Amino acid sequence: MNANASSASDVLHTGEFTFSDANFREIAQIAKAEAGIDLPPSKATLVYSRLAKRLRALGIKTFSDYCATVREDDDERDSMIAALTTNVTRFFREPHHFEHLRTQIISPLADSARRGKRIRLWSAACSTGQEPYSMALTVLSVIPDAASLDIRILATDLNPHVVARGRAGCYQKDELKDVPANLRARWFQSVPGDNRGVMMQIADEVRALVSFRELNLMGSWPFSGPFDAIFCRNVVIYFDRETQSTIWSRLTRLLDARGALYIGHSERISGPANALLSPDGITSYRKRGAAS
Repeated sequence: MNANASSASDVLHTGEFTFSDANFREIAQIAKAEAGIDLPPSKATLVYSRLAKRLRALGIKTFSDYCATVREDDDERDSMIAALTTNVTRFFREPHHFEHLRTQIISPLADSARRGKRIRLWSAACSTGQEPYSMALTVLSVIPDAASLDIRILATDLNPHVVARGRAGCYQKDELKDVPANLRARWFQSVPGDNRGVMMQIADEVRALVSFRELNLMGSWPFSGPFDAIFCRNVVIYFDRETQSTIWSRLTRLLDARGALYIGHSERISGPANALLSPDGITSYRKRGAAS
């Protein structure tokens, strides 16, 4: 039997599309190789439901044909990875992180920034931009003229579609519900929308602080830091333990001596980074010796 054939014994799903164990294993191997995503057999139903939408969109009739497409088409491979990851985000998600950023990182650096000190922040899985813009709004709440200083936020994600939306900085009104009223009034303006109606666009001064780039955390990182703060939240949950440890170590190496690393509420620091970081609040970490 070839790799794309299915027998009755290896069929995992018989709904709209037949989904075999061989199909699942090939998709899991590609996801692991391309993005470090770990897909155990228990995720087979999730994989089917996420990718069935891609088959419908492309007019592909079988998962075997879809796997063949992914093998040959780099763009569809990227779309597959994007479909398998969850871009759940909102402004000021886990607000304690932004309070820590404001009080423990930005406020102590404000005077130095006005004297020309370089400040760099990184949103390592920026999705559609709410996280890095929340970081920017936090900076502006302390340093209103931040865009004229040497303060920049790097926003990266492996999904080019969400990066493009983040760069545009346009959101529906209900997406701004967690933005404090004073910041919403100061930094957002209404613009004509598409079929979803009027949209709210973040001000140029905020967008000027943020640079959006496509980046696969499993690949090379074309920058050397140091960063005063890194947000890498709800990302490593997709990776196996070895890959998680590697990512934590790479992030830690890019932190400034007094920088902070913010992670998701369900994540834990592991591997060599454990010896270098210490908790400094809820899922906030500083290099040992630097925590307040």
